[in-house]
Amino acid sequence: MGQQWYEDGKLLNKLNTFNDFIDVTKTLVAKGYCDASRVFAMGGSAGGLLVGAVINQAPELYKGVVAQVPFVDVVTTMLDESIPLTTGEYDEWGNPNDKVYYDYIKQYSPYDQVKAQDYPHMLVTTGLHDSQVQYWEPAKWVAKLREMKTDDHQLLLYTDMDSGHGGKSGRFKAYEDIALEYAFILSLA
Repeated sequence: MGQQWYEDGKLLNKLNTFNDFIDVTKTLVAKGYCDASRVFAMGGSAGGLLVGAVINQAPELYKGVVAQVPFVDVVTTMLDESIPLTTGEYDEWGNPNDKVYYDYIKQYSPYDQVKAQDYPHMLVTTGLHDSQVQYWEPAKWVAKLREMKTDDHQLLLYTDMDSGHGGKSGRFKAYEDIALEYAFILSLA
């Protein structure tokens, strides 16, 4: 789709990213490519932000979600320059020390947009040694979701005590992560 499409989905255009994802989901269902009652979304790190923002906007579109080491407290993280990726990510998200960006980021930051509504089933994973999305960020998000959500859907938090941002090291350990995610999805399909 090209560089312009990418540019149209960052900084003060970031909401386009979430709207595009929702539009694609609706189109897949409308064209009969999938059953509306069996749509799942999965994303990790910044893709976890995508999934988190989308389920705040249109939770009814998804049966379940897997959010792997999700970057979900965008405002707080982007205000903390001690976190390794923060200042390098200003080109993507904007610098929330500038009120224009602070207000815009707050519109989509998954943690800040949690509200009293039904959410899909969720598996959220994190790693204790993650230096990019510290384990407390997904944990804090899950706690707020548990407090606010109005449904009785599963909301599972899995913290791997030995992994970092990229998951477990070693081929068989990585397969364990994949098996956990697929077991969650298949249990609901």
